[in-house]
Order: sequence, then C-alpha cells, then structure tokens
Amino acid sequence: MGTPNDQAVLRAIFSPDTPFGDVPGWELEEDQIEKNQLEDEDNTFPGDLLEEAKNLELQGVTAAEAGNLSTALERFSQAINLLPGRASAYNNRAQARRLQGDVAGALEDLDRAILLSRGRGQVACQSYVQRGLVARLQGRDNDARSDFQKAAGLGSPFARRQLVLLNPYAALCNRMLTDMMRQLQGISEP
Repeated sequence: MGTPNDQAVLRAIFSPDTPFGDVPGWELEEDQIEKNQLEDEDNTFPGDLLEEAKNLELQGVTAAEAGNLSTALERFSQAINLLPGRASAYNNRAQARRLQGDVAGALEDLDRAILLSRGRGQVACQSYVQRGLVARLQGRDNDARSDFQKAAGLGSPFARRQLVLLNPYAALCNRMLTDMMRQLQGISEP
C-alpha cells in the first residue's frame, strides 16, 4: 500500500490537527534528533543533595496529584532551597502555583526554569509548553506561538499540535484537503 512515508502522509491528511512530526513513520531530521538528546545537567550537582531534591520533588508531585497543592508547593520550595540552581523544581512549582491561581508566580518560576536550563533539555521543553499555555489562556497568541515553537524544537509533540491550532490557515488547508480526499474515495462525512 505504499512506502512508510506515503502511509505517514496519508495519516497526516486524514488527521488534519496532527503535524507531520507527530505521525508515526515520519522521520525527524538527524540534527533534530541530536537536539532532542541533550544530556541532563543533573550530574553537576552533588549526588546526595540531588537525590534529596528529587525525592522532595516526587513528594510534591504525589501531593499535587492527590489535590494537596499546599504540601506540593512546600516540597517544591524545599527542593529549590536545597538546590537553587536546578531548574526542575521551579518547573514543577510553577504548575502547582498555576493550579492554585498564582499565574504571576507560575510565570516567574517558568522564566527561572528556562534561564537555569539555558533553554535546553526536557525541563526547558516542559517550561516552554507551560508558559505557552498560560500565554494562550491570556490571549497572547504571539507569545504562545514563540514558546510553542521553542518547545517543538526541543521535541514536544504537544507544542507542535498547538502550533497547528494557532495557525488557522494551515488547519483550514488541511481540512479542505481531507474533505477533497474523502470525496475522491467516496467516504462520507462522519
């Protein structure tokens, strides 16, 4: 039924909200793969402090998942006090702050996480996505687009989908192409 790339293109046509990078079978460029594999910089912190900070973050995540945001914030803040140069706890605390309604505090933490991670790696990717979502909720689509582009460059499929949603012309073109292909194949609209 065609090459894997042909199949990937067809899947993309019939899933107009999915950018090509998220379609199984569509290969990433070699330099994109290398960019996504940036090494985590946790190895620059003393092992015992790092282990304790990670444990505090895990406790914070568990508390947040249980709905106990005050405990989560306390654990993330303890991890930050323990290793103030580590980006991960800032990113996690930002999520808890946002859930509590402290958007300004969340944005401060996200900016700090991006600064500490130097805009690279998994924490930066997550921080850009979170900051992009806040910007989008605030109606700042240009800021959201910028953050989603950075996160997409770091490998986030979610950010790539958000970029498609922020581009009404691309979504319209994909939808028209999908409709045309369905008509050619005799498939009726669901």
